[in-house]
Amino acid sequence: MQYLLLAAYILVVAAGYFLKYLNLRHLERYGAEIPAEFAGRIDGGLLEKTRDYTVENTRFGFLESAFSYLLTLIFLFGGLMRYYNHLILSLTNSFILSGLLFFLFLSYASMCLSIPFDLYSTFKIENRYGFSTITPRIWMTDQLKSLFLSTLLMGIILSVGFYLVQAAPETWWLWVWGFILIFGIFMMYISPYVIEPLFNKYTPIDDPGLEDGIRKLMDKVGIKVSRIFKMDASKRSRHTNAYFTGIGRVKRIILYDTLLTKLNEPEILAVLAHEAGHWKKRHLLKGILISQVMALAGAYLAYHFTRTDILTDIFRIKPSSFPAKLIILGFVGSVVSFPLNPLFNLLSRYFEREADNFACRITNHPEGMASSLIKLAKDNLSNLHPHPWYAAFYYSHPPVVERVRRIRSL
Repeated sequence: MQYLLLAAYILVVAAGYFLKYLNLRHLERYGAEIPAEFAGRIDGGLLEKTRDYTVENTRFGFLESAFSYLLTLIFLFGGLMRYYNHLILSLTNSFILSGLLFFLFLSYASMCLSIPFDLYSTFKIENRYGFSTITPRIWMTDQLKSLFLSTLLMGIILSVGFYLVQAAPETWWLWVWGFILIFGIFMMYISPYVIEPLFNKYTPIDDPGLEDGIRKLMDKVGIKVSRIFKMDASKRSRHTNAYFTGIGRVKRIILYDTLLTKLNEPEILAVLAHEAGHWKKRHLLKGILISQVMALAGAYLAYHFTRTDILTDIFRIKPSSFPAKLIILGFVGSVVSFPLNPLFNLLSRYFEREADNFACRITNHPEGMASSLIKLAKDNLSNLHPHPWYAAFYYSHPPVVERVRRIRSL
């Protein structure tokens, strides 16, 4: 059985690499061609820079993922998890504490191993193409804050989760699922006030005309927004974005300061109308429902597969432990769910097209939406020539050239 899992894992890894290889070859073949939708809006020099940025990120991704895959093979199939499991169990007899330590130490190891890759990506690749503005001090501060938050949040979730497993051995799957759902909703409420301000500064936008236009747009679509903020994204990166955060009465609109300097008012309103379309079409709610149905099914399967030692026996882990079973089950789940990725992304792209339609209809200005997408693609050096198979498998949004073409056809 172990060899069957190994073969399936290698097949999944090979399929992912094959798709990335196809994408690179497609970009090398067509990357110098200016799409008709971008004619007059992009020159050969910028297109070449876009191609180089995509190629360099892809090749670096090859290296980073290869390192991650190798560690997975060593940890699971090389026997390292047997020693790690034995070490954790030797530290304490407490079911809750051993589970907490098991996952916390793994998260710390993962964070440490990812640091060299993050440093190179941030201070070499992103800096080379004019995106990175972050200083080493801010980067280090972000890492420490992330470490504190991940320890705190993981500590709460894991401690309560393992307590529920111990307290209700026959129905823990339902209780754990319910707790994580409620905790996630609670975090959506407090994140705008507690989590997000730890990393960025949020100030009211200083353009009364734009704020008035945004509020009129939100009133028109029937969405109540508590505040409209500008985020100091430029202290870390020149990438642009805008999003809604929070739910209910704490819902806010966040605009990157980089976005405000690069898009005009009709384009900004088109971007926000698109985000409003996601709310009005209940895409967030639908996504939560789908994910929670799958999470509930996953919790139920986890309950059945962890009742016996079948998972740990496959990897010859003695003594068996509940955390080790969860790790193996998560690994098997990632392999089995790999073919489902294009289905979820297909649904996501359908949601994006619905939001585009909504934005064009509510603003009655499709060209504003098309122009904003063109500017965002240029500013972020987005790949204008993804391979169709790669886009179908990995893209949560339709390729930007396809989006612009479709929007203008409206």
